[in-house]
Amino acid sequence: MRDIPGKRRFVAAAGTLLAGAFFASRAQATAKDDRPNKLVIQVSDNDPGKWGLALNNAQNVVNDLGASTVALEIVVYGPGIGMLKSDSPMAARIAAALKGGMQIVACENTLKAQKLTHADMLPDIGYVPAGVVELMQKQQQGYAYIRP
Repeated sequence: MRDIPGKRRFVAAAGTLLAGAFFASRAQATAKDDRPNKLVIQVSDNDPGKWGLALNNAQNVVNDLGASTVALEIVVYGPGIGMLKSDSPMAARIAAALKGGMQIVACENTLKAQKLTHADMLPDIGYVPAGVVELMQKQQQGYAYIRP
């Protein structure tokens, strides 16, 4: 991703608005999406730095390619699920991304293994039965895959 000095704050603010327009119309990803640019991002680390990078990557893709041309989903499982809890150090930033329409889904297998419930998590996240299966299926549907 390219980084133009002096524009980070502007890009982040503009990107949040663009992402909101893009994601607001869809509650869940469709199995068949005709947008030309498809990206799935894996976050399985309980690390605020990795989370910040994942959210920045997602926003940069939307900014660079245009919201109407991008289908994007962040899939979270394993230790990364901790950052989706309402009391996590990244809660405010993730909540802002969700409110802006970013699609973030949590693995139900991980929730069960960690004895977490939906009530423990940030509102507005989505859920998938298995994060790894979601990643596999997205790639089969033509999504590019990154893991920051």
